[in-house]
Amino acid sequence: MSRISALLLFSTWLGLMTGATATAYAGATLDRIRATGSLPCGINTEEPEYSTQDAHGNRTVLDVDICKAVAVAVLGPNAKFTVVPFRDEQDALKALKSGEIALLATGSPNFINTANTGFGFARPIFYDYQGFLVNKTMGITSPKDLAGKKICFLGGTEIEDQIESYMHRENIKWLPFPFEEEGEMEAAFVTRNCAAVTADVSQLAYEQLGFKSVAKNFEILPDVIAKDPLAPTYNLDDPQWATIVNWTVEALIQAEESGVTQANLAEMKMKKSDDVVIRRLLGLQRGYGQLIGLDDAWAARVIETVGNYGEMFERDLGSGSAMKLARGANNLWTHGGLIYALPIR
Repeated sequence: MSRISALLLFSTWLGLMTGATATAYAGATLDRIRATGSLPCGINTEEPEYSTQDAHGNRTVLDVDICKAVAVAVLGPNAKFTVVPFRDEQDALKALKSGEIALLATGSPNFINTANTGFGFARPIFYDYQGFLVNKTMGITSPKDLAGKKICFLGGTEIEDQIESYMHRENIKWLPFPFEEEGEMEAAFVTRNCAAVTADVSQLAYEQLGFKSVAKNFEILPDVIAKDPLAPTYNLDDPQWATIVNWTVEALIQAEESGVTQANLAEMKMKKSDDVVIRRLLGLQRGYGQLIGLDDAWAARVIETVGNYGEMFERDLGSGSAMKLARGANNLWTHGGLIYALPIR
């Protein structure tokens, strides 16, 4: 087949697919957002003493960037979005189901939230996990060193169930020290009444910040007690909207894989790279945006606004943030992490 014939065949296929996509993925969410000119986006401020099911730290900065990325993808460079805060995930999910918000920036893709609930989840944007914040001055460098020592946690939560299972599995004899109030728990930790605190590392990082001058005495161990990933969450009743949210996440990850950043985006567009993935990502190869009901520049706008996934992580959670979380599992697959973009083809 000649190159011209192949191009004509692709153009015909793309036109057919665009029409089919518009029919198959017809949904009200995108039309409603464009009609109002703003994306209603929920964020979970995660108050530990209010929520008995979640133990993540407040990740407002990351959540706002996710809201902004999706808004820019669908509304353009001057996109507006309304941040709606919730005290815990269950309240946020109720608002999502009712249509009060169109997107929950980060929700938990666990069994309960996915079992016949009508919620869908994009690829995890943050692999959080339950871990240990330990007192280094007590000679603790691994969970085995916690044998015979008190471990603080908020009682009556998933955290309690998971630490009990972990310590039993690892055959570590420990002393449970449950609390109902976070401040009392932190005071017990600082005064060495317990050797460690267990919660999700995003929460532990915030607790460590509060210790200020003595924070250097504490560290988060890399050991994983239980997995607790977070992902953008939407209703499953609108396939087009689900596809847009999913591919916004994939574009952020692919940008990092391809070395596209906020700083070099304009130059890479000008050079018109021969790399087919970069061409599709930046809208230089026409027609891909139409497949999800957007223009071809949508992904480039997202990168220009919030950067690639790595830039977001470092700014919001990592070395450029107050939390200083190591990337760990949130690194690219090429650097030993779990972050991997689906192919744009």
